[in-house]
Amino acid sequence: MFRQIPPLPTAKSALSGRETAISITNQHYVNQNPIQAPWLDGIEILVVGMGCFWGAEKSFWLLNGVYSTAVGYSAGFTPNPTYQEVCSGQTAHNEVVLVAYDPKMISLAALLKNFWESHNPTQGMQQGNDRGTQYRSGIYCTTDEQYQYAQKSKSRFQVALDQQGQGKITTEIMMATPFYYAEEYHQQYLAKNPMGYCGLGGIAGICLPD
Repeated sequence: MFRQIPPLPTAKSALSGRETAISITNQHYVNQNPIQAPWLDGIEILVVGMGCFWGAEKSFWLLNGVYSTAVGYSAGFTPNPTYQEVCSGQTAHNEVVLVAYDPKMISLAALLKNFWESHNPTQGMQQGNDRGTQYRSGIYCTTDEQYQYAQKSKSRFQVALDQQGQGKITTEIMMATPFYYAEEYHQQYLAKNPMGYCGLGGIAGICLPD
């Protein structure tokens, strides 16, 4: 039997964390672009959670117009958490992907199409066999435009799910909170480990309507 997933902790009960950030190399393993600010002029940021962040990150770095990607932890309370702390369920953080993109080359619509179609957003605190608070579906916006568009795209994707008798979307959509970079070995993991685990998968035959 699967273990029961604990509820998200509160700000008061979450782990205290630390002041010092995890040290990483500021270079994308695949395209050699920086993975930390400052960004080039015109680059925009979207943060998403789609389950295990290894496969989710790869799905975005493959898109033309995505300048850089990084994996990390966000939407919780613990400052500068470790992977082990996030997996404990006591930080409230999600495993997320920071997507730095050039809106002149790729639209927000294209990014959200990849988001909705590349995972199952109806599973609550899990994605496939991965269960835990860090595997929830989420869109974390850095502008009001992103937030409004994300809400509209959620409604459109729910219509497509309803037509196929699928469940209700559990994706949380909110303005982004601090993003904490994950450990070096997690960054671009599937490029460094081509045979590594990837549990990412959408709902067959369901696409985001235009």
